[in-house]
Amino acid sequence: MIMKTSLIVSSLCHVILFLALHKAFPLHWRWEELRTYQVELIRPPVKDMDTDEMLEAHISRLKQEQRPVRPVEQDTISLDTKDKRYITYARIIKEKIMYHWMYPTEARELLMEGNLMVIFSLNRDGKMIQIKVHKPSGYEILDKEAIRAISTAAPFPPFPEHVTASRLNIRANFDYRITARR
Repeated sequence: MIMKTSLIVSSLCHVILFLALHKAFPLHWRWEELRTYQVELIRPPVKDMDTDEMLEAHISRLKQEQRPVRPVEQDTISLDTKDKRYITYARIIKEKIMYHWMYPTEARELLMEGNLMVIFSLNRDGKMIQIKVHKPSGYEILDKEAIRAISTAAPFPPFPEHVTASRLNIRANFDYRITARR
């Protein structure tokens, strides 16, 4: 009985509130036709201006601003680099490696965990020149799997044109962790 009464009182309050606010916020909207405006930008007349001189001055200024790009012998980046020159290229390489990287079954069964850092070098064509474990995980099986994943993912795409290095050293961190599933 109390439930029915409170429901009826609540409904009446809502109806009264709706009717009171209906005048302040009407439900019908007036649709107005959209208006289209056309704007013309008109350049004021320029008198006594030598456009050839201006063009030559502009070209000479551009030539002065352009600095010759010297090729860099080599550069070192991380796969998680924030450097705008390399971020897209590093992401492509990381995705290729992640596709081939696995947690070795034997290591998982023996609950082996560890972190390692591998440094590998690429030439401009994306071919791997060198690979070595810089900081081992403590378990040879984990280190070998990281090297296998990188080697299997190679060769990588050629360097983008804006990368001037002739050799790129890449740091790759591998984190082997066993997590519990819920």
